[in-house]
Amino acid sequence: MMAKKKFIVVCTVLFSLATVSAFVEELDDTFKHTRKPDEIWLIGFYAPWCTYCKQLDPVWYEIGAELKNIGSPVNVGKVDADIHTSFAKEFRVTDYPAIKLLKDDLKYTYRGPRTKDGILEFADRVSGPLVRSLPSQQVFQNVMSRHDVLFVYFGGPSDLKEKYISVAKEMIVHTYFFSAARNILPKTVTLEEYPAVAVFKDGTYFLYDEQQGGDLTSWINRERFLNYLQIDSYTLYAMGDTDKLVVLAVVEEKTPTKESIRYKTMVKRVASEYKDFYSKEFHFGHMEGNEYINGLIMEEVSMPFIIVLNLSNDGYFLPPNKVETKDQLLKFIDGVLKGRIKSRGGNGFYYRFIRMAFNTKTTVTIIFTKAPLLGIFLVFVFGFVGSTFCYVLYKTCHMVRSGMKDEEPITGEREEPKQLKGSGRDKKTKMKKSAEKKLD
Repeated sequence: MMAKKKFIVVCTVLFSLATVSAFVEELDDTFKHTRKPDEIWLIGFYAPWCTYCKQLDPVWYEIGAELKNIGSPVNVGKVDADIHTSFAKEFRVTDYPAIKLLKDDLKYTYRGPRTKDGILEFADRVSGPLVRSLPSQQVFQNVMSRHDVLFVYFGGPSDLKEKYISVAKEMIVHTYFFSAARNILPKTVTLEEYPAVAVFKDGTYFLYDEQQGGDLTSWINRERFLNYLQIDSYTLYAMGDTDKLVVLAVVEEKTPTKESIRYKTMVKRVASEYKDFYSKEFHFGHMEGNEYINGLIMEEVSMPFIIVLNLSNDGYFLPPNKVETKDQLLKFIDGVLKGRIKSRGGNGFYYRFIRMAFNTKTTVTIIFTKAPLLGIFLVFVFGFVGSTFCYVLYKTCHMVRSGMKDEEPITGEREEPKQLKGSGRDKKTKMKKSAEKKLD
């Protein structure tokens, strides 16, 4: 009876895997010849040796099944980039797993967290219209409740609308774009001029002003984040293009202490209460865990901790004293803003080299802690390879020196060979004089 139940469970699992995998197609170099022009494809590029690719694999099959079940026009495929190198090169794949969406002749790259929800939202956003219409106040309210950040164009045809559509084509990978007529505006929204572009976030809205906000692309890029949010490495990477600094509370990841909660609350309070003062220059948020920050500043950070990041050049600002209160945090932020606190780090050659050495040391320490036998094996292998290289280099240099000793000197004047007494030129001279006497 027990054996029969196990057999049924195994069969069910195998059937489920076969059903789910049927919605993901393994692609090869023939794809560009067989793909139809109107097809939309979500493609995952992987390498068999990549650990992160293996972790994403079951999620990828779930994504394929869900998109098929909801009737999405998006086809899901995967490519072994180690085998189909020309395919990967065409899509400019540089790391794994890489996720691309192909729509018409455009290729969009997903740079968010490798989660099912994040990838599904990306596929839905990019595969749909560039600018989605809001036909009624009810739809408007529904959309506002589902999105933390919302960009909306108000008005009819105009040059601003053309710019808006152009920006949407470029930045649809990051956020949604909507348009609406004047008569569906919520009562809380007041627009003095049309056409207009507004962003709705943090319980309020901001209008685009070309004189203050610069070009539309830059303004949308800066405003597409909440004023305060939970930040991970993917979010920091995306924030690097906004030209804003990031005020970050680094806190415990799994079991946050009262101190960590207090730090998060303090940063969030400053972000909210001083939004009008700092929103143009700063993002605010918290990061769970100190691994990323340790690698950036090349030392172990004790949590909770406050730091300001300059993502454009991998620089950072540290408070001169421990930040315990809101006033101390405000003093620190003002010091950064007014140049009283100097930036550290950067992305120069020296800091990149030191950062690489620190990350290598951290990786080796983790390996020895969690898998000491593997660590000893790796040290032996790298030690053997290094000593072999040094030995070959030594022998090569020795051979070069030996060869140089046998050659004539190439510096200074050419040395004349030493003459033996009564030989060489002297002997020739004596023979010449003797011959002359005989002639006389």
